[in-house]
Amino acid sequence: MSTAQTPINSAFNKDSTAIHVIAGIDLTGKLAVVTGGYSGLGLETTRALASAGASVLVPARRPEHARAELEALADLPGSIEVDALDLGDMASVKDFAQRFIDSGKSIDILINNAAIMACPETRLANDWEAQFATNHLGHFAMTVLLYPALAANGGARVVSLSSTGHKLSPIRWDDLMFTRDDYNKWIAYGQAKTANSLFAVELDARGQGDSVRAFAVHPGGIMTPLQRHLPKEEMIAMGWIDEAGTVNAIFKNPEQGAATTLWAATAPGLEGLGGVYCEDCNIANSTVVGSDTARYTGVDAHAVDAEEARKIWTLSELLTGITALSS
Repeated sequence: MSTAQTPINSAFNKDSTAIHVIAGIDLTGKLAVVTGGYSGLGLETTRALASAGASVLVPARRPEHARAELEALADLPGSIEVDALDLGDMASVKDFAQRFIDSGKSIDILINNAAIMACPETRLANDWEAQFATNHLGHFAMTVLLYPALAANGGARVVSLSSTGHKLSPIRWDDLMFTRDDYNKWIAYGQAKTANSLFAVELDARGQGDSVRAFAVHPGGIMTPLQRHLPKEEMIAMGWIDEAGTVNAIFKNPEQGAATTLWAATAPGLEGLGGVYCEDCNIANSTVVGSDTARYTGVDAHAVDAEEARKIWTLSELLTGITALSS
């Protein structure tokens, strides 16, 4: 049964932090997987989960670097482990998933957090455009391969990090990988973030029978290493920072930015719900087209459309060759 794209009675808001959201929730004995869980929002997500007693597995492209970044969290109640995963490399994705399945463990929370944003044009294997391949296809393949572990212990929640970037582009069905049109780093990012949201919609539809529920999340605007490809001049022109480097007050800090992820992953009020796009620790409203806030709040129809979600799932199966999770 589909969930309405309508806010519910949440105890939290845009100013809530991850630790605030997870206060009083005991995750002892639960296993969470957080891609990119050693930097920016991912680090705050790992911190909050481990503070609630969860065992957290952090797949990382540079495992030794990730371990060094996570050393400061060693004294938290939960445990934190790192494994190797390059989301842009299908062989690496398959190897990671197989290692996990072979461990016999189940997953209670999967947070598809890692991403790249507005990078220069980069081509991966099969001539895949890097943002779509890393942000969407890598997470798609990993999640589908891990599905037996998600369904094994009475179900799980999967959180897919999207953003208001989805408003920049729907899925470019006629030129997905920019092989015909000139590459545009922001359109490519927007398409990838739309795909992240649509993935949650279709995963939730397919997983409900196993109590695997999925949510897409916009964390808010936050300054993190995600901006590493953006020159200062561009961020000034967009109003993100001023000439002195001071961040615009509309931005959240990383602790606030991780809050909606933690809310989607753990909130009791979401029990039995799924397949929706969330922001500011609540289910988002649909975008009010033409309003002053349309660019920055709400979810555009193309990012939660059930037919579009089925289409991108089918295409992702074709591209990755991974079809383990049936409809």
